[in-house]
Amino acid sequence: MRKNLITVSKEDYLKAILEAEGEGLSVISATLAHWLNVSPPAVTMAVRRLKKDNLVRVGKDGRLQLTEAGQKIAHRTINRHHLIERMLAEVFGMEWYKVHDEAERLEHAVSADFEAKLAQKLGRGKNCPHGNLSVPEGPAARRRRGLLPLAEARPGHAYVLGSIYERDRKMLEFLEQRGLRPGTQVRVLATNYDQTVTLKAAAEPVSVGKPVAERVWVSELAKSKAKV
Repeated sequence: MRKNLITVSKEDYLKAILEAEGEGLSVISATLAHWLNVSPPAVTMAVRRLKKDNLVRVGKDGRLQLTEAGQKIAHRTINRHHLIERMLAEVFGMEWYKVHDEAERLEHAVSADFEAKLAQKLGRGKNCPHGNLSVPEGPAARRRRGLLPLAEARPGHAYVLGSIYERDRKMLEFLEQRGLRPGTQVRVLATNYDQTVTLKAAAEPVSVGKPVAERVWVSELAKSKAKV
């Protein structure tokens, strides 16, 4: 495959498939249209090109799967995104809720040499500012490492905020305004009839709705470590 075949658009589509799978979704063309905010005809044309280049397979049910070559490109793009987020936060001090959008713009311009320099400076294996790994992981993988959605947290127990869905800037700002960010300790005061969750952090109690509580993953704290 010629190098010049891998355009910014193709990287975006391949990364979106891998990310959507990481959220536990079965990826079809409509998923990509929603994920990338593009029209269905645009997705149809893009998938046709990706299939022609042997980067995706399309099942009889319309489900899209990355080929080995497609996975390699998607993982490379996501890794660069991850490193840029960390660079913006750790080196330049950019706010955690802003770095995703900035990394989306910069990830395609990073050369292999600069990627290697970033990895050397920042180190590998650390979480991004949103508490996520460099490789997308599905709900089952998160549970295996001791995380659960905030929506399932038990009243009276203390937790630390871990992995947060990073593609919704308004949600990230909502959390930041309430002092809720990765690493914050919270105590669940109540899971309410209206499906909101009431939390106590450092400030006054706050409530978050189900759409947020399902996209924030937490790990339970032992009583001896809880500060809230």
